[in-house]
Amino acid sequence: MLEILRFLITIIIAYLVGKLVSKVKLPSILGWLITGMLLGPHAVLSQDVLDSEWYKILIPILECTVGLMIGTELVWKKIKKSGKSIIITTLTQSLGTFLVVSFVFAIALKLAGYPIYLAFIFGGIALATAPAPALSIVREFKTKGPVTKSLIPMAALDDIVGCIVFFTTIAIVAGSISTNNLPPYMIALVVIVPLIIGVVTGFLAGLVLKKERGKKASILILLGAILITSCVGFVFNYLVFPKPVLNFMLIGMAFSATFANMISEKRLEYIMNAFNPILGLAIIIVILNLGSPLDYHLILGAGMFTVIYIVSRALGKYFGAYFGASITKSPETVKKYLGFTLLPHSGVSLVFTGIAVSVLMGPAPESAKLIQGTIAAAAVINEIIAVIFAKKGFEWAGELENQEILEDKQENNKNNIIITISRQYGSGGHEIGKKLAKKLEIPFYDHNLIYLAAKESSLDKELFENFEKSGVGTI
Repeated sequence: MLEILRFLITIIIAYLVGKLVSKVKLPSILGWLITGMLLGPHAVLSQDVLDSEWYKILIPILECTVGLMIGTELVWKKIKKSGKSIIITTLTQSLGTFLVVSFVFAIALKLAGYPIYLAFIFGGIALATAPAPALSIVREFKTKGPVTKSLIPMAALDDIVGCIVFFTTIAIVAGSISTNNLPPYMIALVVIVPLIIGVVTGFLAGLVLKKERGKKASILILLGAILITSCVGFVFNYLVFPKPVLNFMLIGMAFSATFANMISEKRLEYIMNAFNPILGLAIIIVILNLGSPLDYHLILGAGMFTVIYIVSRALGKYFGAYFGASITKSPETVKKYLGFTLLPHSGVSLVFTGIAVSVLMGPAPESAKLIQGTIAAAAVINEIIAVIFAKKGFEWAGELENQEILEDKQENNKNNIIITISRQYGSGGHEIGKKLAKKLEIPFYDHNLIYLAAKESSLDKELFENFEKSGVGTI
């Protein structure tokens, strides 16, 4: 009971810290991560909580739930136009990161007298992206544009590529230094099994969810489907595989992508709007869990390998995304800023690191300690930097426009300056209004005002559009 109380207190503190962080225009996730680090195993959220059976069951279920953020956006009608460019860019930024990190570490490790094979393990750990941090920024700031549209499907594909490359690398390394290596079949199954589980359970959920139902019934059905999907994942994780290796977020992505393509767009929006409060809570807890193993004391002990890892990974992600976006002729903002949104890394890196350490600890304990220390320190430092840069990437791409409009509107209310220009088409009233706003240094609104009014009142945008065109009756 005390463990659960500590857990609830940590969630409340994380929520409040996230609110405080958002006041200085930084993403709330940064507050959640910092709370996880400060209140992790060394404070309120003790190691007893992290090691408890209920916690080990809860977190994978919530990771599966967070997978809905990505999966429900993988609707074929939405992505078929840019499918080719997303696949190519995913491969260039993932494999580019693997090659850059492996090459740089090969040189550094050779000079330091460590085995060269460690370079490829570092490269395999580095290439994957943790989707939850970047997508929580998308959710919080309601980003919209080419960078956001590219990131969401890429986050799912990136995890698949990351698993394939990492498990292939670790199997080859384990086979060359130890007879007690990972079974070869795990390389394929660790990617294929989560997708199969998600597709099968998602198909069954889609058959039920596509029928029109109320909010409560829809939420209960969706929660039940998530629990069933997670239970199937647990069966494979603990009874089929020799050790827990399944990515439950990948299971959630496949599950939600399947049912999202089976139901109407209107029905999907209705379900997800009702499910949003639960999804929001799941995100906070998952991010807390990412931060809890990160001992902030490791920042003080970060060495040259940590710096090399962070810098080489950032370069691989940024220029890999830039190259992929260039050859696919993606929008300029995608070329310049997509790489910044791919920097968050901690959750995936810690999972891969744990597997690598377990493989190396017997035959090469010094190598295992080097990987563990480097990635642990890099996870703390990189995650703080990455979240800030990810948010700036969306900002530089101009995809925080709606929030900026709202902020401008609030500032305008303080000034109490409102000028309305009535005009006819072709009269130049639009240009006059823009110049006047610039001269007076006040916000300029045109059709955006309808969007703001609809958003703040929760009424349909078309209602305001029709009202504007028809005018007000004499009564």
